[in-house]
Amino acid sequence: QLQLVESGGGLVQPGGSLRLSCAASRGTLDYYVIAWFRQAPGKEREGVSCISRSDRRTYYADSVKGRFTISRDNAKNTVYLQMNSLKPEDTAAYYCAANSRAYFCSPYVPASADYDYWGQGTQVTVSS
Repeated sequence: QLQLVESGGGLVQPGGSLRLSCAASRGTLDYYVIAWFRQAPGKEREGVSCISRSDRRTYYADSVKGRFTISRDNAKNTVYLQMNSLKPEDTAAYYCAANSRAYFCSPYVPASADYDYWGQGTQVTVSS
């Protein structure tokens, strides 16, 4: 069974950058569509970005488009989320998740129900 571990969160000032990592401690990420979600206190979890299996097709929510970049390194069995120009509204717990049934990201916000495996989350706080 796939196990996901996120890392890279922390406290950063507005305008700063962080790179989140989603590594598989068990299993191979090659066979999964991977998405990043986030959840801020008192808010629903929202899909942020998605990357397809082999063709690297990606999706970004409008709120992060142009600032965040998702990528995968299958040799390292890791998916990354590079976050630049961070804003206070990006503050949230960030989760990576894996979808075993799809091959490509859909051209719309990832839905939690489509994802079978989840990491424990990593906290991102953007504050001066």
